[in-house]
Amino acid sequence: MRSDDRRLHPFWVIVQKEVADHLNSWRFYILLLLLVLTCFGSLYTAMMSIRDAAPSEDALVSHLFLKLFTVSDGTLPAFMTFIAFLGPLLGIGMGFDAINSERTKGTLSRLLAQPIHRDYVLHAKFVAALLVISVMFFALGFLVMGLGLVMLGIPPAAEEFWRMVIFLLLSICYVAFWLNLAILFSVRFRQAATSALASIAVWIFFSVFFTMIVRLITTATLPSQEADMNGWLSHQQFVQVLMRFSPSQLFSEATTIMLTPSIRSLGPLTMEQIYGAIPSPLPLGQSVLLIWPHIIGLLAATTVCFGLSYLLFMRQEIRSR
Repeated sequence: MRSDDRRLHPFWVIVQKEVADHLNSWRFYILLLLLVLTCFGSLYTAMMSIRDAAPSEDALVSHLFLKLFTVSDGTLPAFMTFIAFLGPLLGIGMGFDAINSERTKGTLSRLLAQPIHRDYVLHAKFVAALLVISVMFFALGFLVMGLGLVMLGIPPAAEEFWRMVIFLLLSICYVAFWLNLAILFSVRFRQAATSALASIAVWIFFSVFFTMIVRLITTATLPSQEADMNGWLSHQQFVQVLMRFSPSQLFSEATTIMLTPSIRSLGPLTMEQIYGAIPSPLPLGQSVLLIWPHIIGLLAATTVCFGLSYLLFMRQEIRSR
């Protein structure tokens, strides 16, 4: 009886119901189709690029499996570029009507009339969507690895495998931020169309306009020609700090370090730092330490969005129609 009670806990009942709703919706199949098509397209371009460049470049032989996620022949972007572009759409598409659709249908008051805690509803919406997204990303990631294993004929090294797993976890954290942002707007606005437009507006701002604003600030704060090297170095670090306020920039830098071990730093280096350095790939542990602030930044942004949505939802009045 105890195992049955644990399995039939109200929270997990709502999670199962939400997962079933996602899996039975046309929205999920459209988003899944987009990801699968981009997955196969990026894999094809990566294989063509590796096949053309491998005989002439010995660098591609090193960490060959990671090239499946980063290399492109120019016709289509790489797999990690597609994830950076389609990830926000996936999170927004699965969360923009999480709460206001229940309110519009009149089912939210009926649901909360049951002997369950109010926060179970919000938590279950997020957990169910995150479970679906996690399974989707790991399935696509292992599909790319499996097809790469068949086409290349060589298995990935242990470090390459863990780098790809960490990349998938980073992708899930990145999409979780946009999912929580969409849920926040679904709590704040009563119309699903308004919450969807607000989420897409934030995505467009960080994708297009934020970079333009940073460029304007960079031009306005550019040091004079008489400035020394420390002045130019401080200005470059200031620009990097501004760019890292964008979640897409955090994700891009973190995935670049994780999937390209030859990159040893994200910022400018002085001659004293370069002198004596051994030009070798960065170990996995050092790569994780290098991107750890980016991971904390994505998790913090996700937590802030979830906390705001939780605060708004718990203070809202739920009335029956």
